[in-house]
Amino acid sequence: MATTTSITTTYAGEFAGKYISAALLAGNTIANGGLTIRPNVKFKEVVKRLELDGIVKDGSCDFADTSTLTLTERILQPKELQVNLELCKKDFRSDWDAIQMGYSAFDNLPSSFQEYLIGYVAGKVAQKNEQNIWAGAVAEGSFDGFSTLLAADAGKIAVTGTAVDASNVVVELGKVIDAIPAALYGRDDLHVYVPQNVFKAYKRHLATVGGSVQGNNQDINIESFDGVKIFMANGLPSDKMIATTKDNLHFGTGLLSDSQEVRVLDMADLDGSQNVRVIMRFTAGVQYGVAADIVTYGIA
Repeated sequence: MATTTSITTTYAGEFAGKYISAALLAGNTIANGGLTIRPNVKFKEVVKRLELDGIVKDGSCDFADTSTLTLTERILQPKELQVNLELCKKDFRSDWDAIQMGYSAFDNLPSSFQEYLIGYVAGKVAQKNEQNIWAGAVAEGSFDGFSTLLAADAGKIAVTGTAVDASNVVVELGKVIDAIPAALYGRDDLHVYVPQNVFKAYKRHLATVGGSVQGNNQDINIESFDGVKIFMANGLPSDKMIATTKDNLHFGTGLLSDSQEVRVLDMADLDGSQNVRVIMRFTAGVQYGVAADIVTYGIA
């Protein structure tokens, strides 16, 4: 059965413009380098972390192997996902792009709509991946994200959360910073990952800092808080925060190009139908390395 289509048309001659859709929630975590990407994972990959203690000892004439080496590992297993749509070309004959389909009964999907559809589907997948990375839970079309994985790990450093706004954002961010282990503080790749509502609250606070209102529309460059970089992660749920290093968060996939490829197949030459199929296949999953190096806020 073809995917249900609902088309509202205002045909008034050749359509010379472009399709406009609502702005997509960008997959900014991957696009902006917010975590470590591990490509070419066919099935599973082991994320290993090596720790040494007591590595420096007093000098002596003898070899004294007294250090302790701890090797921890977690399994990164990307999940296979897909997009399958089927559209009937007949549904577009009365649309404002109908002239692009040609005058033959063996018509084609409107070229401008095809281009739009490819971009739209790819954007929707990027949006879903962003949400899955931070808040996903195993279900149809989803995989366990960092919030779900960390909620079940008692080894993390947990900070109790509350509703965050401009009046308390500095205090709440401060709680996260204070909980960061001394061994991590000061590292260049240390970030506090915040959702949009916390980022907005902090920006609004900066606009009024010192009691001098600078204007809510002023563009304020937010780079850090108490010396730690702030990363706005669009997929993080409101009032949740995660602080750790970039090399402790991993996104696994097969071929990176898979998530950027949308195939449009005209079925006319294959089964004689008027259907067009839109196909996308890719794998995706996340995992972290060491829970003790992660501070969570509002993630029980």
